[in-house]
Amino acid sequence: MGTGNGIILLVEDNASDEALALLALRRNNISNEVIVARDGVEALDYLFGRGKHAGRDTRIMPAIILLDLKLPRLDGLQVLEQMRADERTRLIPVAVLTTSNEPQDIVASYSLGANSFVRKPVNFDDFADAIKHLGAFWTVINTGPHEACMAE
Repeated sequence: MGTGNGIILLVEDNASDEALALLALRRNNISNEVIVARDGVEALDYLFGRGKHAGRDTRIMPAIILLDLKLPRLDGLQVLEQMRADERTRLIPVAVLTTSNEPQDIVASYSLGANSFVRKPVNFDDFADAIKHLGAFWTVINTGPHEACMAE
């Protein structure tokens, strides 16, 4: 099971937050292809090759998923739970991006296997800074922990 040449799956239902995330990725020189799913069902359909994504080569998975928690139809925690229960998607890194500051959301995200929890600030500069930190996380994912240690 390979990652899709660094594809980023952005799961975000808010058009403004989607635009903000895409702009923050570009500002931080993260030029990977971004696939956008606008709700939890669409995200799982993409991952598992169902619905409008039927026929997609599911051997190619995103390298990372940026997952909002508050989504229509199926929320981010439910998406994360289904991903972690399936062998094909169990190990895909997931960074939860949310406006929630509720401790139970943070605990639930990590309990379900999130790799990172980033609170979406309203201020663009703060959000771009949060994406910059995800960029460092991204570098470790792309190089692997062994190569990252040797680069230091």
